[in-house]
Amino acid sequence: MEQAEPRVVVRRSARRKRTVTAYRERDSIVVLIPQRMSKADESKFVSEMVRKVLDRENRERAPAGDADLSRRADELVDRYLAPAVGYRPRPSRVSWVRNQQQRWGSCTPSTGTIRLSHRLQPMPGWVVDYVLLHELAHLVHGAHSADFWALVDRYPEAAKARGFLEGYLAGQGTPAATEDDVDTADGEVAAEPEAPAALSEPRRPEPDHLTAEDGDAEEPRLF
Repeated sequence: MEQAEPRVVVRRSARRKRTVTAYRERDSIVVLIPQRMSKADESKFVSEMVRKVLDRENRERAPAGDADLSRRADELVDRYLAPAVGYRPRPSRVSWVRNQQQRWGSCTPSTGTIRLSHRLQPMPGWVVDYVLLHELAHLVHGAHSADFWALVDRYPEAAKARGFLEGYLAGQGTPAATEDDVDTADGEVAAEPEAPAALSEPRRPEPDHLTAEDGDAEEPRLF
């Protein structure tokens, strides 16, 4: 089902000279523009800012299904792994599963299969991204080695996400998630001799408002 288009509210302000700001207000997206902005510029900037707000909200959401999860995996590989290792380690399959109660995710490097626990689905998208990138990194390094953690920590919110997951488990009164997240082809857990940190159960926080500057030939600059 396609998401309904949000209601857009445009507010002009005499105090604004060059900046355009957009933010979510319940079921609406509010766009603040300078009082003297032309109708042509208003149409251009409002459309751009609404798109940016919606894109940000989509990034913050956990992928809903396996197809969305697979697309997110491709994006993470291109952004964080490929530049570091010089190639694109692609999984053969990425899916949500309901049979992982002790692990947030698992990877079988020999088959390229990655599975994430359904318990992650209500969590912020940046937390899911961290777990997904953790499992993708196992396609490059099977063990939790120093090289493995250096790859995972290319994700800007790695430490924050680990803290989020550890805090979640502490709040639930449950033990930390197991570090045994690498499986062999027959389903057995592969040995992990080096594990400096546990994979427990934050991308740089986005601002509440998106801002652009009005200019004759400049595209909106988003902050």
